[in-house]
This record gives sequence, C-alpha cells and structure tokens, in this order.
Amino acid sequence: MQKRIFDAPPIVYGHRHSRAFRVLWMLEELGIEYESRPVMPHDAELLRLSPLGKIPVLALADTVIADSTAILQFLADSAGRFSHPCGTLERAAQDSLTGRLLDEFDACLWAAAKHSFVLPKKRRTPDVKPTLKWEFARSARSLQSQLGCHEFLMGPTMTVPDFILAHCLVWAEVAKFNQPEPALAAYLTRMRGRSAFQRIAAPNQQ
Repeated sequence: MQKRIFDAPPIVYGHRHSRAFRVLWMLEELGIEYESRPVMPHDAELLRLSPLGKIPVLALADTVIADSTAILQFLADSAGRFSHPCGTLERAAQDSLTGRLLDEFDACLWAAAKHSFVLPKKRRTPDVKPTLKWEFARSARSLQSQLGCHEFLMGPTMTVPDFILAHCLVWAEVAKFNQPEPALAAYLTRMRGRSAFQRIAAPNQQ
C-alpha cells in the first residue's frame, strides 16, 4: 500500500541506471507514492530545478533536494525508517559508515566512470582504472570483516548505508570491477531478492 507523507507525491529526476536507483528503491521500500522522470544529466527540465544538472534530484512541492545520499537520509528521517535517530551514538556510527562507503566505494566507481566516458577524451587517464579497482577490492575486504554474518551492515536493521553499498556493488559489476568478497556477494544476493529492489531493477522499469 502506498503512503503519502508529503503534501504531493515527490518527483524523482534521474534514470535508474544512475544513483537515482538508490532513491527509487527507498521510495519503493517505504511504499511512498512518487513520480519518476528518467532524465539524463543536464536535461533542460532538470537544469531549471538544479543549476548543477546532476542526477538524482528530488522535487517536493516547494523545494528540491540534490545528491542521492542527502535524499536518502531525508526520506528515511521523514518516514522514520532505515535510519537511527539524530543525536544517538547509533546515528553517529551510521553516518560514519555512510561517509566511508562514499569515500571508498562510490568515489572509486565514479572516478573510473569519469575516465571511461564522462570526461572529454583528452582529459581521461585510463591507466588510473587498475589502481581504482585495487583500491575498491581492498576496501571490500575490509568491509567484509565488519559485515560478518549480519544480514545488514549495521546488524539486523536495514539502514541508509545498505542502499548505498548494494547499489555500489551492482555498479561495480557493470564497470567490470573484481568480484566482491564472498560475504559481500551473499549480501548483494539478499538485497537483490528484496521485492522493492526487483521492481526498480526490472527490465521494463522506466
């Protein structure tokens, strides 16, 4: 059943083969009514909302939020799910883990993408990609020890970092990074088994 916690359904700008996937997935998990506009970066409609032209952007009735992590945390806080309360030690640990994933996983993948097809050809340095893959693999080995036998990164409860990590692991597959460590591979299988994930990942999803 869809829930309405905003005055009007939020609009997600960005196609699902981008970080917008994380936002769409959380909205599905929360059961919040929303509208999806699968635009590309720097789309004219997007630029009217956000001068940076980056995706995703979440448009509410009277404001917009850019950056997938900011949107995820906003949605989680608004709905009271997938996040520990502000001002708690658990929230501090959650925010620390979110920052780690952005620094060690997302940043490596984005740098590899920039030097593959995003930057102008004369600005690309393809030789950097093996180093990025090595760094990603090293971070994966370290994170696996933290995951252990837990279902989610922070134990029995799914939180914002799980949306980021699962998406990064899928992104790594597409980018032909090394296969993740066994515990992370099993973790990704569990995330892919979630019905909300599958609804966004379905081939006919626009």
